[in-house]
Amino acid sequence: MRLGGPLFGESTDADSWIKLVKNHGYSAAYCPVSSSASEREAQEYVAAAKENNIVIAEVGAWSNPISPDVKEKETAIQKCKESLAHADRMKAFCCVNIAGARGDKWDGPFADNLLPETFDLIVQTTQEIIDYVKPSYTYYTLEMMPWIFPDSPESYMQLIAAIDRSRFAVHLDPVNIVNSPARYFSTGDLIRKCFEMLGPKIKSCHGKDIILSSSLTVHLDETRPGLGQLDYVSFLTELDKLPVDTPLMLEHLSTAEEYRMAAEYIRSVAENNNITIS
Repeated sequence: MRLGGPLFGESTDADSWIKLVKNHGYSAAYCPVSSSASEREAQEYVAAAKENNIVIAEVGAWSNPISPDVKEKETAIQKCKESLAHADRMKAFCCVNIAGARGDKWDGPFADNLLPETFDLIVQTTQEIIDYVKPSYTYYTLEMMPWIFPDSPESYMQLIAAIDRSRFAVHLDPVNIVNSPARYFSTGDLIRKCFEMLGPKIKSCHGKDIILSSSLTVHLDETRPGLGQLDYVSFLTELDKLPVDTPLMLEHLSTAEEYRMAAEYIRSVAENNNITIS
């Protein structure tokens, strides 16, 4: 597997970006340029990544393509199309978004999120995005979420079947579906089920951790890898069964030091379990 994360420091071109990636000890990276980059600039980064054995893991399309607000929905779908096309030209492993939300916060919890009609809307918008772009290299993926489809490996399998597009795949962030004490205390079982059901479709993963506080009623919060309950032995063991270039991308930390400690923890778990991270 490959390890990557956000970069701290300034880069102005492909060469300085490569130096930053290497200085962080990463072999995978988030997409370094936006969809507004010229074709020449984009290809300079693609060539530099290939020459230096760096994989571009993902392009984020963060938006709400199922918003009840028509204008927001249309804008989001257009962003997803542009992001997927950009991921394809950048030779990224995937373009990733969440399904969205049926309310005024793009990733918020709303009662309508889990209705059958919302499932159908996710299917329709995802098909529209993929059919418009027709990617030949990359994949469109959705992160699982605690309160919107897909919210489990089972519902992800249902979406895969319903969307029925070869360029629809899986982005796995297991912390996002640790949404109950039962799941919190059995993250290894949850992770193994995700890989058992979705493994061949997984194109990229996010690495973080989760902790349950003792305050009533249930408070689950993200934390740095190594400080929570996520079973990283199971996570890395299952990841190790996927193609060797599959990225594990760190996220949602605040400082370079936090990312350094997160990477150090993940590498130590891998080393102690004879798992190779390139």
